[in-house]
Amino acid sequence: MLPPTAMLAKINSVRSALFLLALALGLAGCTPAGPRALLNGKKYLERGDAAAAVAELQTATTLLATNAQAWNYYGVALQQNGQPAEAVKAYRQALDLNRDLLEAHFNLGCLWLEQNKPGEAKAEFTTLTKLRPNDADAWLKLGSAQLRLGDYAGAERSFSTVLAFKPADAEAYNGVGLAFVQRGKPREAAQYFAAATKSNPQLAAAYLNLANVSQQYLHDNKTALENYHAYLQLTPRPANWEEVNALAAGLEQTTLAVTPPAPVAKPVVAAAAPAAVVTQAAPAVAAEPKPQAKPATPVVATRAPAAPKAQPTESVREPEAKPVATRPTAAPAKPAPVQAVQVAPAPQIVVSMKPVTHAPAATPAPPAPVVAAPVVAAAAEPVVEELPAPEPENKPGFWHRVFNADRKGSAPSLTPLPAVTETPAAPERPAAPPVPPTFPRYEFTSPHKPAAGNHVAASGAFTRAQVFEQDENWTEALRWYQQAAEFDAGWFEAQYNTAVIAHRLRNYTVALLRYENALAIQPDSGDARYNFALALKGAGYATDAANEFKRILTSRPEEVRAHLALANLAAQTLRDAALARRHYLKVLELAPENPQAGDIRFWLSANQP
Repeated sequence: MLPPTAMLAKINSVRSALFLLALALGLAGCTPAGPRALLNGKKYLERGDAAAAVAELQTATTLLATNAQAWNYYGVALQQNGQPAEAVKAYRQALDLNRDLLEAHFNLGCLWLEQNKPGEAKAEFTTLTKLRPNDADAWLKLGSAQLRLGDYAGAERSFSTVLAFKPADAEAYNGVGLAFVQRGKPREAAQYFAAATKSNPQLAAAYLNLANVSQQYLHDNKTALENYHAYLQLTPRPANWEEVNALAAGLEQTTLAVTPPAPVAKPVVAAAAPAAVVTQAAPAVAAEPKPQAKPATPVVATRAPAAPKAQPTESVREPEAKPVATRPTAAPAKPAPVQAVQVAPAPQIVVSMKPVTHAPAATPAPPAPVVAAPVVAAAAEPVVEELPAPEPENKPGFWHRVFNADRKGSAPSLTPLPAVTETPAAPERPAAPPVPPTFPRYEFTSPHKPAAGNHVAASGAFTRAQVFEQDENWTEALRWYQQAAEFDAGWFEAQYNTAVIAHRLRNYTVALLRYENALAIQPDSGDARYNFALALKGAGYATDAANEFKRILTSRPEEVRAHLALANLAAQTLRDAALARRHYLKVLELAPENPQAGDIRFWLSANQP
């Protein structure tokens, strides 16, 4: 918790200033007892004398019974004096007098977190974010409450909203990492935790959480040890220093013995002590962490052949002790829980709607020192997950998936076979050869590689787009991805995600242009080129789509999905049986166990050359 002087220094709204000015003018004249008691109570809070502040502010609330600010200050004094039940009553009285008093909502929410009542805290912070949607501190606290309630998707959205306003907020990175751990995404979590350590090298929770995730889930003992040691070198020394030191020593022994890692039970998010309350005369400000003494249940880790594993917890502001699972060894030692602290990974940017996501770079750039926002390494090749094909003509004969993360598994379905009929009598004259179908051609813009732009602003818009994407609000997601691409035209992920969302909405004009921009940035991106070909097909440019599939196969001749997509296009649209046969055969050669292999063989037998 910050000292009262630091907390009260944050009260800087216009309303507060006018109120204090009027109070000072009043005191300069007749000095009525009520305003004098309120001013004295504020001074005692600034000095850290909570007991004296309680006495003065009790008088103030008696004489100024309808003054919401007096009750808010009284609640702060009661809370600092260790009277939480009375503080709740004071905050509620302030809100009864003024439902829009932002600081009272914030302070009451923080008090509920301190009392480990996340449900009540969530209600206060939700109200606050509705009254002031741009308050990053309120979103940060809301995310903390959601973590404790097990609403990990909601927590991820709240922390992502913080990053939209404050791209270098280490605690928000830490919070997103905790949400990812609980959602079974340890690699993404590790990246956000790493980003938190770069954004704020003094955030102890991030180091310990990154070490825990690296050891427990990623089995990367080297990274785990590096972060345990970084945690142990922090000043002042963390309260659970001895436990973590023993844990690191045990892990070093395990690493030297080259003991293979064993499965570890998935940790459960532990509730962390909330930040202290801040008194404010107007806008609510995020409370600073209250220094915590020894963990609630400190246990010293014993040195064993295999080190026990610390568990990532939900503390956003401060650590809290929590027993964790240990790795069994030949002679199992008793698990040694350590004070689990929140962890936060380097920022992983999800570069598309649910169906298409980019694998984040192995070591994302720190958001604060480099670019004050999450960054995805431009060289990272996006990994495409399955996405329902946005083509209106989909039928049982068309593929039911556009993207395939496996690339050897799910694949486009085949063209339905025509009904078998008797062969008609041959005409007296040879029939004229069928006229090959003609298709409109796409006018390629062939843009040059766009120059980099305002990446900080683009990152904020990108994060907002992700929030809307998670809610499946595709229209708003497209709007914000487009803004990100306009702020930083040289950002591949922004251009690519804009294209994918537009593709999903069948807005081919936008999708094709953005795919071209993405390919101008990363011409070797197989996913971008594959999606571009699908968009060309969906827009009716069948010939150009076939050319793009062929271009993929020129550089990647074993790309099964491209062979199958081109074969389907040739059979269904181009009416080029020879081309279809050649690529269907290639699919069987490369992936004989392909789910569509039976249909392919049936088509081949029914369409003999």
